[in-house]
Amino acid sequence: MEKFAVIESGGKQYIVTDGENIRIEKITPEAGEDFSFDKVLLRVNGEKIELGTPYVEGAKVKSKIVRQGRDEKKIIFRYHSKTRYRKKKGHRQPFTEVQIVSV
Repeated sequence: MEKFAVIESGGKQYIVTDGENIRIEKITPEAGEDFSFDKVLLRVNGEKIELGTPYVEGAKVKSKIVRQGRDEKKIIFRYHSKTRYRKKKGHRQPFTEVQIVSV
């Protein structure tokens, strides 16, 4: 029996199942706290399919915050030839790791 959901968080969509860990854009709760996603676009439970317009009414995906972190550094380097223009900058994107408890 297949059971999954499609949720929206931080302007992105994720396909999630029970017990799965995912990385999403940073949200405010601290590690160890419970969190519910209420923007559920699709929920599938075996043969039963619920499709939202745009969200499924009353549907929630329960999860637990595993940790808050920052991704590895990305280097941004700008260069213009013949003008001595060089600019180097780094960026680390913050993220939240979430464990899905129930769909």
